[in-house]
Amino acid sequence: MLETLETIGSTQAEALQAIANAPDDAVLEALRVAYLGKKGHVKQFYALLGKVPPEQKAEAGQRINALRDAVETALSERKSALQANRYADLADKEWLDVTAPGLRQSRGRLHPITQIQYEIEDIFRSMGFDVFDGPQVEDDYHNFEALNIPADHPARDMQDTFWLTNGRLLRTHTSSVQIRAMQQHKPPLRGISPGRVYRYEATDASHENTFYQVEGLMVDKDISVAHLIYVMKKLLREIFQKDVEVRLRPGFFPFVEPGFELDIACLICSGSGCAVCKHEGWVELLPCGAIHPNVLRHCNIDPEVYTGFAFGLGLNRLVMMRYGINDIRHFQSGNLAFLEQF
Repeated sequence: MLETLETIGSTQAEALQAIANAPDDAVLEALRVAYLGKKGHVKQFYALLGKVPPEQKAEAGQRINALRDAVETALSERKSALQANRYADLADKEWLDVTAPGLRQSRGRLHPITQIQYEIEDIFRSMGFDVFDGPQVEDDYHNFEALNIPADHPARDMQDTFWLTNGRLLRTHTSSVQIRAMQQHKPPLRGISPGRVYRYEATDASHENTFYQVEGLMVDKDISVAHLIYVMKKLLREIFQKDVEVRLRPGFFPFVEPGFELDIACLICSGSGCAVCKHEGWVELLPCGAIHPNVLRHCNIDPEVYTGFAFGLGLNRLVMMRYGINDIRHFQSGNLAFLEQF
């Protein structure tokens, strides 16, 4: 028995050497279990104390306690050393200058149509116009009937409408918001309603099935086409930062009388002819005219007292003229290389 207890000294020497050479935390934990665990060397030595002669128990107990304390101290010191070495290696390999500027974050940006829409809203607000909004899924009354387009009117065939199974439709113009605005606000009234509209038609360089318009109207006493032309010229001057050549052509639209097509000289080709202007030198920008008396009556406005004008500005085409974009289909393409230019 005494011979077994005499191995405590050699066990301690082996333990301290193994702990000092432990390369990582995993090996160190294995050594802790081997020497201090429930079935470790120290527990085994304590179990032998009952068989030690009484005159040797005190010495044996002291030696076992010394073994336990030495192993615990060595484990703690080696763990601290490993941790210090780990942080030292990390500082060498992954040094960080906390005073250096951070990485530039990639940020989104507004779509070019949205940018110009906001700019147009600011321009019209400066002229005393309000900004109205309305639903994109419309009913027949606001999209057609109230705009002097009854069910049997041939103008409905020109709209190329997306009809829904419940009898509603995707609005074909933002003129439907004009009706809602005049029903909710009595004259004098001036406002615009920018938004997305839908037409079931083939696409090309200047036509899309989903595009954007800015509907505008002014209703008051003695409003004439001259007011319309002034507002349009001011808008275009602010957008393009220069005077833009415009022309009015007679046009038929059931909700205005008289009706006009307002064109601007093509800014893509400077009037020489291109795919955008269909090689005519002019780009159709908006239908406009004096609000039809029947439309005013639908909104309970007396056409004998009040007159007004309305227009439907093609926002996509205006943006194309502003930035020299030669194909309207770029806006809906999702091409980031195109969008990041703005």
